[in-house]
Amino acid sequence: MIRVAAVADIHLGEGMQGAWADDVTGLDSDLLLLAGDLTRHGTRAEARVVAGEFAHAPVPVVAVLGNHDLHGDDVEGVTAELISAGITVLEGTGAVFDVSGARLGVAGTIGFGGGFPPATASGFGEPEMKAFDARNRSLAHGLCTALSSLDCDVAVALTHYAPIPGTLAGEPPQIHAFLGSHLLGRAIDDCDREDVPVALAVHGHAHAGAPDGRTPGGVPVHNVAQPLLDGAFRTFVLGR
Repeated sequence: MIRVAAVADIHLGEGMQGAWADDVTGLDSDLLLLAGDLTRHGTRAEARVVAGEFAHAPVPVVAVLGNHDLHGDDVEGVTAELISAGITVLEGTGAVFDVSGARLGVAGTIGFGGGFPPATASGFGEPEMKAFDARNRSLAHGLCTALSSLDCDVAVALTHYAPIPGTLAGEPPQIHAFLGSHLLGRAIDDCDREDVPVALAVHGHAHAGAPDGRTPGGVPVHNVAQPLLDGAFRTFVLGR
């Protein structure tokens, strides 16, 4: 059995050193997933705080960025700080870890908005709408490609934006199009993984959403935004 801990939306800022250190060093899992919004404003200084909190984790740490982490327009700097602490940062890419005698693969992307049927964004109209739709499709395609490329015994999808509407229940319906996209769910269901299907998908972003749901294809999806959790992390047990 493989124990995967996950959390999102921790929103660390300068001066918050030590806020997570005890929880991280006492972690009882095989892997830790960080589903984005690790910082408040996406500055390198804030990312340095995050790096310090998770640098001494007793297990591998895998992250995707969130919209807050992109706000400062310094993706390279934020990513560099996280990598310096040994954190694996994914964007349309995957990584495989040997844990508990099995190969655990994680594919990740921040994802994007776009909504869910029957109300979804399209690429028609103004350049801004075309760019919105193009980003949505590009990141979902990157997730599908990364999942398909994983050579592993157990596969996990890691995003910041939601891949299904079910885990957005509790958020105002008017903003669902900005909290996730059905294309992420389709990528999880349709990636070429017949031999080793995706066992788990986790995301954040929806602070007032619901904790559990499934893709149309039946993959379990869990919203691990920190405001929804009873403790520091939520832990999932996966079979080989």
